[in-house]
Amino acid sequence: MDLLLPESSPEPAGGIHPSGGQLAVPCWFMRGGTSKGPFFRATDLPRDIAARDAVLLAAMGSPDPRQIDGLGGAHPLTSKAGIVSASDQEGVDLEFLFAQLQPTTNVVDTTPNCGNMLAAALPFAIEAGLLTPDGDTTTARVLTLNTNMIAEITVQTPLGNGGRYVDYAGDTRIDGVPGTAAPVTINFLDTAGSVCDSLLPTGNLRDSVDLDGVGPVDVTCIDNGQPLVIINADDLGRTGRESAVDLNKDAELKARLEELRLACGNLMGLGDVTDKNYPKMTLVSPPAAVGALCTRSFIPHVCHESIGVLAAVTAATAATLKGTVAHDAAVLPEGTDLTVSVEHPSGEFTVQLGLDPADPTRVVKSALIRTARLLMSGEVMVPAYLWKAANTEAPALSSQEHQL
Repeated sequence: MDLLLPESSPEPAGGIHPSGGQLAVPCWFMRGGTSKGPFFRATDLPRDIAARDAVLLAAMGSPDPRQIDGLGGAHPLTSKAGIVSASDQEGVDLEFLFAQLQPTTNVVDTTPNCGNMLAAALPFAIEAGLLTPDGDTTTARVLTLNTNMIAEITVQTPLGNGGRYVDYAGDTRIDGVPGTAAPVTINFLDTAGSVCDSLLPTGNLRDSVDLDGVGPVDVTCIDNGQPLVIINADDLGRTGRESAVDLNKDAELKARLEELRLACGNLMGLGDVTDKNYPKMTLVSPPAAVGALCTRSFIPHVCHESIGVLAAVTAATAATLKGTVAHDAAVLPEGTDLTVSVEHPSGEFTVQLGLDPADPTRVVKSALIRTARLLMSGEVMVPAYLWKAANTEAPALSSQEHQL
């Protein structure tokens, strides 16, 4: 496996060229798990954060509910972007920065991680010439810059007439994506306290929060790759088996979840989370089928049609910890090496967890399988003036850049 380290430039480079007052920026549109969005080489974007965010917003078409003037799909799951570069850090092959955009705001949030988009990082790097495969499978260690987390990712790279290539065809099926594809194996090396200070940021397996009109509600605040607030659906008068469509119409529930989210954000040491995309809110209930736990995940204001990768890892982790809200609802086998099936509106998500026998609250392994596919490669057009947005009188655009 050879890594290609291009020169970084603050000016348009790597095939970027002007056209009618616009810039054509190299772009690969990828599906990663149950999400999708444009991927960029870091060297093809401005180094200045404000200018970079302006380019991403223009590429996606935000803010606009339909994102009619960009590539966005008018939904948080299709308003995501990935930025990848080869790494010169020891023990790291690639660096991945995830950007969460929203259809209706001009915020580019690079604080949280996204395990679904992470699944497309290695295929993208090979497609974009950042890394050369050297075997029937290619494994790379990928550092997620958002949370300083490293994952080992493996994809299929068979030998073809033109050399080795990413094989997207296969028999692996994941709920929430039609058809089958080649597996993308992700082994998270250290996920506890990805955004918060620790796995249990409040120091407790459960906390009680007073909710207007309801009274005290038990919650579990946890972060094993994604900050979550876990609530028993029954405590909010719901079954936890409602469809995502019905939950998204439930204004009363969403208002209560937001009240809880704001309170728990402070409890978790995250401060005022009003304008942040975390913590995510997760309703849990006993399994409806053969899984271990039934979930309904809000991201954070829209109910996910399935569940995010790291939200599934974190919910599964909570289910294994005696004393949590999730554990009360879960049906689990005994042991420290567990396969936990997390049910969601579109099916289930299987997470493999390894717990430290000496300290069952310490997760030593989180592994799972996703799929990915290249949907389009070419150039996305953005207004040329945005390249130097930080030095123009263009409207100010905010970014929640996570400083590591």
